[in-house]
Amino acid sequence: MTDAPQTPGPNDEFAALNAASLSGGSGPLHSRLAAVMFVARYHGVELDPQSVRLDAREEAPSSPVLVDWLRESGLWARGAFMNFRQLMKIDDPAPIILLLNDGEAALVVGRDRENNTLLVRDPRGSMSDLPVAVDELRIKQVWSGAVLLIRAARAAAEEDQPFNLAMLGRLVWIEKATLRDIAISSVTLTILSVIPALMVMSALNTVIQYHSVNTLMLIVFVMIIAMIFEMILTWGRKMMEIILGSKLDAKLNLLIFDRLMTLPIEFFEKNQAGEVAYKVQQIYQVRNFLTGSLMNTFIDMIMVLLLLPLLFYMNATLTWTILIAAACIALIIGIYIGPMALMMARIINAESAKSSVLIESIYGIRTVKALALEPMRAADWDRRVAETTALNIEAGELGNWPATLTLPFQRYCQVGVLLLGAYMIITSNSSVDVGSLFGFMMLGGRVAGPLVSLAGFMQEFQRAQSSIGQVGAILNRPTEKWALTHGLRPKFAGEIEFDDVTFRYEGTKTPALEKMSFKVPAGTMLGLVGRSGSGKSTVTRLLQGINRDYSGAIKIDGTDMREINLRHLRKNFGMVLQDNFLFRGSVRDNIIAGRPGISFEDAVLAARLAGAEEFIERLPNGYNTFIQEGSPNLSGGQKQRLAIARAVVSDPRVLILDEATSALDPESEALVNANLLRIAKGRTMVIVSHRLSSLIDCDLIMVLDRGRTIDIGPHDELVERCAIYRHLWLQQNRHLDPTNRRNNPPTPTLAQGD
Repeated sequence: MTDAPQTPGPNDEFAALNAASLSGGSGPLHSRLAAVMFVARYHGVELDPQSVRLDAREEAPSSPVLVDWLRESGLWARGAFMNFRQLMKIDDPAPIILLLNDGEAALVVGRDRENNTLLVRDPRGSMSDLPVAVDELRIKQVWSGAVLLIRAARAAAEEDQPFNLAMLGRLVWIEKATLRDIAISSVTLTILSVIPALMVMSALNTVIQYHSVNTLMLIVFVMIIAMIFEMILTWGRKMMEIILGSKLDAKLNLLIFDRLMTLPIEFFEKNQAGEVAYKVQQIYQVRNFLTGSLMNTFIDMIMVLLLLPLLFYMNATLTWTILIAAACIALIIGIYIGPMALMMARIINAESAKSSVLIESIYGIRTVKALALEPMRAADWDRRVAETTALNIEAGELGNWPATLTLPFQRYCQVGVLLLGAYMIITSNSSVDVGSLFGFMMLGGRVAGPLVSLAGFMQEFQRAQSSIGQVGAILNRPTEKWALTHGLRPKFAGEIEFDDVTFRYEGTKTPALEKMSFKVPAGTMLGLVGRSGSGKSTVTRLLQGINRDYSGAIKIDGTDMREINLRHLRKNFGMVLQDNFLFRGSVRDNIIAGRPGISFEDAVLAARLAGAEEFIERLPNGYNTFIQEGSPNLSGGQKQRLAIARAVVSDPRVLILDEATSALDPESEALVNANLLRIAKGRTMVIVSHRLSSLIDCDLIMVLDRGRTIDIGPHDELVERCAIYRHLWLQQNRHLDPTNRRNNPPTPTLAQGD
């Protein structure tokens, strides 16, 4: 069967619109797309130009659009700016894409260093065409430096590494240039703080003894100059710290979202949203540690390493007493680190459970209000709050002990060492004079403070490590990243085959599907019917690649589904669920959610196919009507038709409707069913429905029972030969025989989930 229908239909309109956008309205493929496909083929990846998300408002594909397209296809890509000399120095033979000023593209395929020229070719030219040698002067007339760099993705990319402190350390180390500047400014600030102290130490005795006002004014002048430079450097260092923190924050946010989006759906089905959200938010505790405590400790240690030799030179006895006091503080806090780590883990678990209650109550607020469940939810919330409050009090009490026990040692480092120095001067047992004592007082505080805070840093480190463990418990789970970026990307016709497929959900003994085998040709409307729990929805889950741990084989057009790129598969498989989620935004934005940037005509065409055009035109602002969270301004049937429009706008080769008309009123259902034949034209459709009347027009109907295929065939044949199908049909059409309905009322049954 061919990929497209033989006669013009709605799918031809989609194809024509998409082809026009790819070619810039008419003519061959856009040169930038052709260039990207050429380089991707060089790296062993075949790209489908229909899969790129183009913005209909742009005349040429932009660099970010091309980068996203390449990354989704499993390649590494980055837009950059380079000059002619940099291009000449590159030794890698891989082609480089030049993004020209007029929106076109050219390929750098070689270099002639003897003649100082680049070998450039047209990406839309024939493979037999020889590259053209272009010098710097000529290329600057059409190119301003924008390039697209592409290479095969590395096997162990940074974003695929386990989420732990070592990985975070590597993220920080990437900004080593900024760290170097911060270190230089810290050393300079330390020197600026030492100079006034040394001047006071050496000149104070002279000023006091000889009443030298000029010397005193000189000291004041030097201190003012040093203070001004210190203010400037402090401001600059703080700005560098802010920039470093912002960069790290951006990287962590991108990393977290990427990891979450590649986790399988099964993970989110088994874990509460509130618990996941709270544990992920612990990354901000780690961020604060890296850009706060860790950075400050790094700066403080630079200061300590610079000042300690000077303090030992001034008075070794007093310096040793400060180090001994700091060691005692570290010892006390070290004893409490283990118990505090366990307490932090308990608090995080309790807070995540509390967060789950809050988010679940907000998400299910309609049910809470409808069933007057406020007292029960409030009681659950009170219990969680009481639990976290008790743990916080217990943690505060535990943390209060080291703070109290270390207080005497902290006071000694701040005040006691000066009293000891004064005593040494009074008793004349030391060579310490007043000037030296003042100098030690000014510098000793800059050493004692960091040493005291270093002990507290150990506690912060343990807390950050506990947070990393909580975040890692989520982000280090197996993801779909490999399946989303690797695998075949064939052009689908829509043939579906299950070959001896057996699948059971985790934690269950009975298989949801057992040795299921069937095959339907491309372009078939296939209906799935059966009692509740027969495996209808499981079939659709396997077709979407949600569950991949089945035995047997599922083939699409003869290709094993496990070998197909998962993102490519899902883009070509439209899905409409019984309960669909609409995003905050306009009606148009929701329809084109899967293909942002396509034309308004595409959205209108999709709405018309889904039977949604008539109610959209009655909305206050038509396609620009804003949909609030939860879609309170739309009925269930309207939301369902928008979901169908969203599914068909990308012209999928296989469209799955899982109870998609269950929320529709009879008039809306009749309208959608009337459009099903138009929607199905040129594509395969899999329709799950309990209403057998909506499946009469299907080419084939498959009857399932207890995970097995009982029969498959057209409606008329199944009514005659399949007892289960005939029983379901007679049950649903009992109302057509009033006498039979009065004499044989249906027996109520408790429906089980699919």
